[in-house]
Amino acid sequence: MPIKNRLSEMHAEITGWRRHLHQMPELLYEVHKTAAFVEEKLRSFGITDITTGIGRTGVVAVIEGNANTSGRVIGLRADMDALPITEATGLDYASQTPGLMHACGHDGHTSILLGTAKYLAETRNFDGKVVLIFQPAEEGGAGGKAMCDDGMMDRWGIQEVYGLHNAPGIPVGEFAIRPGPLLASSDEFEIIVTGVGGHAATPHEAIDTTLVASQIVVSLHSIVSRNIDPLKHVVLTVGTFETDSTASNVIAHTARLQGTVRTLETECRGQAEIRVRRIAEDVASAYGAKAEMIWTPGYPVTINTVAETGYAVEAARAVAAKVTDDTDPIMPSEDFAYMLEERPGAYIFLGNGDTAMCHHPAYDFDDEAIPLGCSWFAELVERRMPAA
Repeated sequence: MPIKNRLSEMHAEITGWRRHLHQMPELLYEVHKTAAFVEEKLRSFGITDITTGIGRTGVVAVIEGNANTSGRVIGLRADMDALPITEATGLDYASQTPGLMHACGHDGHTSILLGTAKYLAETRNFDGKVVLIFQPAEEGGAGGKAMCDDGMMDRWGIQEVYGLHNAPGIPVGEFAIRPGPLLASSDEFEIIVTGVGGHAATPHEAIDTTLVASQIVVSLHSIVSRNIDPLKHVVLTVGTFETDSTASNVIAHTARLQGTVRTLETECRGQAEIRVRRIAEDVASAYGAKAEMIWTPGYPVTINTVAETGYAVEAARAVAAKVTDDTDPIMPSEDFAYMLEERPGAYIFLGNGDTAMCHHPAYDFDDEAIPLGCSWFAELVERRMPAA
């Protein structure tokens, strides 16, 4: 079965919405214009059950099918926020906000869900309820968690939840997914090393924090190779190394390291935290310095449940030429994970073709993927809640 005809007819209209959103990127929870645009469109489709302000600036809307005897309630989610990147696409619909751009395709995700909403509101060819979830602050703000913390799943009785993300490198017209872990967790750490500052000519009178912090960096990289089961997936990166001096003849009094730990196995998060702290403190102590480690938990592992992944694959195969159902997991993180911690569901990759990668200043969402994304959402609803 190909892309749904009605959604093909709507392609140009949805593309117009996407390009409009692309010109007005907003960060994190400050997606006021985007949320207002979403609400306006939903009301124009005849949808009246709309609630704003969930997770601060999220929008939740409900569409009932022609019947509601199944008792099923399915959530469909799209993220709305952009990134603090200066756009370099040169497009005539490029960002009009200096320093901000939709570099991850959330303008496309939002437009796809709006197109799905219009189709479902017109046809209502299902038995149950669809809950549309327009989420703020995916890019580091944990907007998915904020919406869940506001009681979204229970308030609307959501039983299953589904989402998608565009994927540069996968051809347009294709999907990719896997059951189980799909995207990694991401936790951050900061290590502050305190020694004794001094003159470069008299190192014996100082405790050199540059040396101590360097030894900590080297030792941290033993965690993955010597503490973690080699069949597990963990990536540790020290991203910054700063001292309180910029002079070549000064031994710094303090040094600061910042980094991330990513894993596909939830149990490895706690193990990594323990080892980072122990290594930082013990290495510093061995040199007569002190180290303070601050651990900031980030997004959990995005884990697709088995049955719901199967439903997602069935819907994808009904509308797409090719579906990879055993794609490799990847190490970026995604806060849809919070919704999957509360309800069974699945997250799928939608091909974006041979474009710049996400978070690149030359990235752009491929509008040719829009009908396929809409058709997948709609097909999923109609298959999970078939009309009598």
